[in-house]
Amino acid sequence: MQTDNPFLDGMAKLFTDAAGAMQSLKSEVDLLVRQRMEKLVADMNLVPREEFDAVKAMAAKARAENESLAARIAALESKQPTP
Repeated sequence: MQTDNPFLDGMAKLFTDAAGAMQSLKSEVDLLVRQRMEKLVADMNLVPREEFDAVKAMAAKARAENESLAARIAALESKQPTP
């Protein structure tokens, strides 16, 4: 139903403008938050996942080699005569 009531037309325009302003404000806030989060992450000196996984694999390999060498030393020491 259409009316020629200027008050209702003004209110509709006001609400439409307010909705547009809120959408614009939301976009600005989203952009500001995203920028702050990117700066925070950059300042934290975080390690990329690929580098973390590579170092984790190297540590696991070193641990396995250490255990192997420890077992080998124990075997050699058990073969030595005790003084």
